[in-house]
Amino acid sequence: METYKNLLEEAYSKVKKVEANGNRFEIPKIEGHFEGKKTILTNFFTIASHIRRDPQHFRIFLLKELATSGQLEGDRLVLNNRVPSSKINEKICSYAKEFVICKECGKPDTELKKEDRLTFLHCLACGAKHSVRSKI
Repeated sequence: METYKNLLEEAYSKVKKVEANGNRFEIPKIEGHFEGKKTILTNFFTIASHIRRDPQHFRIFLLKELATSGQLEGDRLVLNNRVPSSKINEKICSYAKEFVICKECGKPDTELKKEDRLTFLHCLACGAKHSVRSKI
């Protein structure tokens, strides 16, 4: 009969090694293209589901921060101006810092809760609760 230590070493040898930079939460980069004066964001819903936020809330934030108008067309977001992807990615990171990542523990395991007229970022990992701007 094999010892526990031998069985454990065998199990570790069969497990696939994780190739990561140590950061468990990475926001995907925006994908899109230009059509005339419009910017088409093709993976908008993918990013919204990855950060686990309502696409409407995420869309309103992006439109206000980028100072442009836009609309959802099927599974993509259409901005009515030419906006470089670097600027969009910067705004997505600022959205994640304000509305996704916990200010106490730094984990993305959060949810937005509305209590009365205020919106709070509630961390499911550490239990912290922070107010965020409710009007975006």
